Amino acid sequence: MKKIITFLAVLLASSVALFGFKNNSVKADTDDTPIVTLGTSLTDSQKQGTIKTLTAPLNGSNYQVITVTGDDLVKYLNPSGDNFTTSSGVWSSAMIQKTSSGSGINVKILSYNGKNNITTITANQYKNAALTAGITDANIYVTSAVPIDGSGALAGVYAAYAKNGNALNQKQVNAAQDEMNTLSGITQENKNKDGYSDSQLNNAVAGAKQDMAKIGNNISDSQIRDIVNNQIKINHLGDTINNNQKNQIINVLIGVRDSGALKSSNFKQQAAALSSNIKNGAKNIFDKFNTQENRNFLQQLWDNIVNFISNLFK
Repeated sequence: MKKIITFLAVLLASSVALFGFKNNSVKADTDDTPIVTLGTSLTDSQKQGTIKTLTAPLNGSNYQVITVTGDDLVKYLNPSGDNFTTSSGVWSSAMIQKTSSGSGINVKILSYNGKNNITTITANQYKNAALTAGITDANIYVTSAVPIDGSGALAGVYAAYAKNGNALNQKQVNAAQDEMNTLSGITQENKNKDGYSDSQLNNAVAGAKQDMAKIGNNISDSQIRDIVNNQIKINHLGDTINNNQKNQIINVLIGVRDSGALKSSNFKQQAAALSSNIKNGAKNIFDKFNTQENRNFLQQLWDNIVNFISNLFK
């Protein structure tokens, strides 16, 4: 697990570095130039294949390439509880592309030579973690030349932000890594269970973040618990999420609050965009739930409650 995390983290961190892969990168003229991260452990052939995979969505546009090393893993992931060293290996890679304001966070896991080598972390888990870390309005592409769980894939993105003068809050990064690992574990525990999907879980978390942001950073633990209970109902997870898993979600969101993420003026908007993104990506699931009757009875009632509480704080 740690080796896998190291792989991803280093690759992503590399995307932040200013050092390019000379034969393939084009020097950036602006901070909005997409950045490709390459793990130091990749062979030359794997580097070429990774660049080809990640830059395909650019259709020939310019990009930068940087290398992620064990140093990056130590810097960005060890504070959240990992134990990487400067000699840790890195194989997984990513590309981050800035998008227009209000577009939200989009993540796509790309197959390498026809195979999805990210074995555990899902695109929606990456999206929620990126939101908590403070990333906004970006397309993030993830791939790996070798099979890995994907736990450290955001490390390079964290580094990329810092390189462009927008260093992320380490408390939020820690909360993001904890969130990603927790949601991944819950999805693994409920794998193949009827009535459960990773999209439902991540939409519940994104919706909870949106509700939390309406109240603000002074939101209490009990209010977070109420919000989680409601989001579990709205996303029809009451028959699959057990009490232990629910408490894990509550603790993750308490960590999000304590990290200071809710202080961001656009956190609520980004959370709303993320929820819409998740629903659009799994319309076959959510169309079954989002009848007008269900919407009126559950979501609108809850929106009124949250808005009332928010107004009291204001």
